[in-house]
Amino acid sequence: MAWIFLIFAGLFEMAGVAMINKLNKERGWRAFLLMAGGFGLSFLFLSQAMKELPMGTAYAVWTGIGASGGAAAGMLLYGEPRSLPRILCIATVLASAVGLKLVG
Repeated sequence: MAWIFLIFAGLFEMAGVAMINKLNKERGWRAFLLMAGGFGLSFLFLSQAMKELPMGTAYAVWTGIGASGGAAAGMLLYGEPRSLPRILCIATVLASAVGLKLVG
């Protein structure tokens, strides 16, 4: 169950990052509340995952999902540059997170 919590933590981290971008474009309470909610749920799920998983593993996977997901969301939703090297770097981060699961 801890790994499921960790995946949700990473997904909500991605949502929080996406809402930072939205907040920068349209200042308003709705975007702020969505951003705060995304990060709040992210920390809640991360803390639940860390009850069973080592801190280093949980943090590495959480940041990996958030960073790679944020980069992918930027390419898919916000018109950021798409290139093979960028996609390979994102894949490397995700492969490292999967590797931590496999060896842990």
